[in-house]
Amino acid sequence: MQVFAEKILTLLRHRDYKPLKRSVLAKQLHITDEEFPRFKSALDHLQARGKLIVGPKNLILPPTASNQITGTFRANPRGFGFIVPAQPTEQGDLFVGPYDTHGAMNGDTVLARVVKKGHHGGQARYVGIITQILDRGNSQFVGILQKDRGGWLVQPEGKGYFEPVVVDDVGAKGGKAGDKVVVEVIHYPREGQYARGVISQVLGRAGLYDSEIKSIIAQYGLPEEFSEESRRQGHEAGESYDPAADPGRDDITDRVIITIDPPDAKDFDDAISLHKDKDGNWQLGVHIADVCTFIPMDSPLDKEARHRGNSVYLPGKVIPMLPEVLSNGICSLQPEQKRFAKSVYITYDLQGKVLGREYANSLICSRARLTYQQADRILQGHAEGFTGEVVALLKDMDMLARAIEKRRDANGMLHLDLPETELVLDEKGKVVDAQPADDSYPHTIIEMFMVEANEAVAALLDRFNVPFMRRIHPDPDPGSAKQVGRFVKLCGFKIPRHLDRRAIQDLLGAVKGTPQEYPINLYILRSLQKAEYSPMHIGHFALASTHYCHFTSPIRRYADLLVHRLLQCYLEQRLNLIGLEEVLPEGQLKEIGEHISFTEQQAADAERELKTVLILQMLTEHIGEEMNTVVSGLTNFGVFVQCRKFGIEGMIEPGDLGLDEWKYDPRNQAVVGRYTGKSVHLGQPIRVRIVSVSVPARQLSVAPVEPLVDERHPRRGKKGGKMRYRNRPPRTRR
Repeated sequence: MQVFAEKILTLLRHRDYKPLKRSVLAKQLHITDEEFPRFKSALDHLQARGKLIVGPKNLILPPTASNQITGTFRANPRGFGFIVPAQPTEQGDLFVGPYDTHGAMNGDTVLARVVKKGHHGGQARYVGIITQILDRGNSQFVGILQKDRGGWLVQPEGKGYFEPVVVDDVGAKGGKAGDKVVVEVIHYPREGQYARGVISQVLGRAGLYDSEIKSIIAQYGLPEEFSEESRRQGHEAGESYDPAADPGRDDITDRVIITIDPPDAKDFDDAISLHKDKDGNWQLGVHIADVCTFIPMDSPLDKEARHRGNSVYLPGKVIPMLPEVLSNGICSLQPEQKRFAKSVYITYDLQGKVLGREYANSLICSRARLTYQQADRILQGHAEGFTGEVVALLKDMDMLARAIEKRRDANGMLHLDLPETELVLDEKGKVVDAQPADDSYPHTIIEMFMVEANEAVAALLDRFNVPFMRRIHPDPDPGSAKQVGRFVKLCGFKIPRHLDRRAIQDLLGAVKGTPQEYPINLYILRSLQKAEYSPMHIGHFALASTHYCHFTSPIRRYADLLVHRLLQCYLEQRLNLIGLEEVLPEGQLKEIGEHISFTEQQAADAERELKTVLILQMLTEHIGEEMNTVVSGLTNFGVFVQCRKFGIEGMIEPGDLGLDEWKYDPRNQAVVGRYTGKSVHLGQPIRVRIVSVSVPARQLSVAPVEPLVDERHPRRGKKGGKMRYRNRPPRTRR
């Protein structure tokens, strides 16, 4: 290992070294496949000793000096930005002024000098000055083509890069002013010069639904078309599917089995059965589409699914992980259709305590496809049009789910009450309104059963001590717990110093039904670490689960497909054999986990941004109207407020708060007026009016209907201790 360590350090110390990924670094050092494990151990050893840094995108970087930092640059449309350190520091994210960015763009990996900039609130303040761009985060942007006196420009849209990109030869792609286009950067910006690029694709006229969909897909690099090999494999599977082809499966087509999904769902990957055994105990059957039967490991479809990571659900459009012949066809548990499934049977006593678990390959036939709303109406006593066996099953499901929920709550499972918003679109895809998403109890019924099945499969795999893809959720870090405690105290509640699940549960129960319920739930959500995919065995904090993985959605998540293959090994009594190709090494699982965690976040960000675009387009027709909001973020340059109705965030500029000098007080989570003492706190309700909307910048500007300060207030002058008055007029809007 020492030999490899010396080779690595020699390369990193070379003055022309540029950051490389591990695989590229290994190739440059001529590391063979046999040597790679020792090479990897040397990298890990050097990282642990601080001799190198594994930065964003897994780039291998030399260690930085004590007054330097390496990280990812996050740009702000006002010109400044922040560096998210590659390794945690005492300063946290580092502010970078508009003249200190060195031409960095959003997502770039940068090296910066750390400079002390006075004190604030009794603590030293530090800023960053970017000295080197180590790796460009983006080379492709989506924006609006504009004609300028000096030529053609593309104004990038969205959160990221905000300066125009100069383009030439616009006619080659037939672009016109006002079109949405994809631009590839060929020369990055330099001091005093814009970036230059070429148009690679014309998406259509800005503002049209189809153009916006294409824009988001291009912006996030979402895959659309399947490869020819994948499509061929999918069609062959569909054509050859025969429900009678696997006589070894348990034929349970005579059982009452149902699916419950959203009204617009097409891929039904989970179904439920439930009955009581001879001892009077519940036996729950969770039946999941057996996707792995149709997708052999390392086949074209498997590689495609791994690359995609998951399906993407955008308003009015789905980008599936698998071709529709599978996702909406032979793998979808449609009513009155015989389908292959993997079944988990869990036996409970009447209090919802687990008594036993069994697993099987099965052949099922769903009796009914219910929406959540239909299921809720049946439970409310409106069962017209549904058979008695379906109604009886649903009532039993309700009873068992409540027992399971009570048991899981007692074990510490967390319920964050953050209602979601559902957009109302017209036939052209234009948002015309928003309404609270359905959150009736059938959602909880299915959630409880899926969590129990996921837990059951993870516990089984742990018995065999094999590495597998888990769904992990780390415990809160001490710093976050301290901030939550301070915020909760400001809201008039108390929380123990140690932020465990029980303390969070008690807090959520105490705020339920109060004005502070939404802001505290939101703050706790933001304080918790994100769940991710990894082979690490650290459990799931929010679910209070020691063993947890994703198993119940293999049509739309690659992680579940990996788990299904291991369950198949168990059912074939092969899981304890050595050298199984289905048991991937932990290192490979870690890399796949990082990739599919990234694609999951990309999908969520793309969905959120498209919703924001569609809502902002609607709000352009409502300038001056009022809406209710709650303060969701605080900075020195503005106050962010969340509109619960539309699920969108707007910003109040300090000058619109009233006639005062407003400063952000991080300790008290407030923006405070220097002369009046008036303050705005995180979680505070504020009624605002819409001032302006910028769809390209994804910005909504609002102002309080009633400013916090509406009269002249004294300001102490410099001479003779006399009082002067500050009476600045409100900003002029154009």
